Amino acid sequence: MSAATPGPVAVGMSGGVDSSVAALLLKRAGHEVTGVFIRSWEDADGSCPANEDAAAAAAAADRIGVPLEAVDFTADYRERVFESFLAELRRGLTPNPDVWCNAAIKFDAFADHALGPLGAERFATGHYARAEPEGRGLLKAEDEDKDQSYFLFRMPPARLAQVLFPLGGLPKAEVRRLAKEAGLPNAERPESMGICFIGKRRLRDFLADYVELRPGAVLDADGHTIGEHAGALLYTVGQRHGLGLGGPGEPWYVAAKDVAANTVTAVRGRGHPALLTGKARLVDCHWLAEPPRPEWVYTCRHRHRMEPAPCTVAAGPDGTATVEFAAPQWAVAPGQAAVVYDGVRCLGGGAIAAAA
Repeated sequence: MSAATPGPVAVGMSGGVDSSVAALLLKRAGHEVTGVFIRSWEDADGSCPANEDAAAAAAAADRIGVPLEAVDFTADYRERVFESFLAELRRGLTPNPDVWCNAAIKFDAFADHALGPLGAERFATGHYARAEPEGRGLLKAEDEDKDQSYFLFRMPPARLAQVLFPLGGLPKAEVRRLAKEAGLPNAERPESMGICFIGKRRLRDFLADYVELRPGAVLDADGHTIGEHAGALLYTVGQRHGLGLGGPGEPWYVAAKDVAANTVTAVRGRGHPALLTGKARLVDCHWLAEPPRPEWVYTCRHRHRMEPAPCTVAAGPDGTATVEFAAPQWAVAPGQAAVVYDGVRCLGGGAIAAAA
């Protein structure tokens, strides 16, 4: 936890246990805490659990003894996150809306609201990450299994001096213990999984309202038709389920997709050469400080939960970069974020444009 002098802090409270414990710890440290529930999505049919989340946040805030206000960023989210998500999908990419949500909503719109109208001196989130003193850099959480710095690499660098990450030094088990000890009503609440605006619906059912999904051919590595898919937009490199392919032998995995031709290529076996990549080209790079140095050995995580892999990074002046891995990497998917680290420090990254 930051040793910052106690003062007014606005904490984004989602209704989950992590952000609630973040608020609890800040209050115990002597800060004047205001909880803020960020409403970013609404569905007329109630499929999005926003109301349930708001009620959970309110109950936690009441138990902690801090005020809670709700802010409506649904228009910002639709314009700056969701429309970009759809545009990337239509291009045949695999976007990560959580990265854009953090950059555009939590570390921009919410931060501005916290430091402006709310009059807070700092803002805080329940992310598992750490900020270096005086905002010099973004660090992985001490509990690397829970580390969420991957999702934060697009934050404006200036925010590092304004944000507090109370959970950055704690393991998840300790967060749960603190919540139970404090009697928080959401202490046992399950973690939210998947994309927030999809909720409990199938991705296919949700996207059918926004993009055209046309069945097409599933091809093998030699271009022979071996099945039919539900719409090329739905699939991503490395995907195993949803292909409808069976039979004896190793499982099938998506190796590529072509949205123009509306085809998906599948190969047998997780270790198939078509799933391995030695190099990735990045676009729209965002560096939290200076860009990586040529020929310096870093590590790169090319999707959340993947082990960071040793690599070199050649960053261009036009927002592009080439990542060359020391060993071939599995299922590098265009559209996903590739995030570069120097030890525990997150340097930034970009969107994967192509893998080779």
